[in-house]
Amino acid sequence: MDEETGKHGGVGQQRGGTAETLDIGGSIGTSLKALYRSLEQEPVPELFLNLLEKLDEAEAAAKVPSKGGVPL
Repeated sequence: MDEETGKHGGVGQQRGGTAETLDIGGSIGTSLKALYRSLEQEPVPELFLNLLEKLDEAEAAAKVPSKGGVPL
């Protein structure tokens, strides 16, 4: 707090933003969209695919009824 004016200073003091602030926000948004698009193009790692396959197998095995009360 500024002792002379009794007001808080710093970030977020003004509401609505200036043209410069809005330009920075737009630039950040554009950069994030570009990053996301590049990540979408990346191949799924083999390890992750293997884990998903094991999960599918475990789910399928859980749906199969057991014989004689002994789990498979």
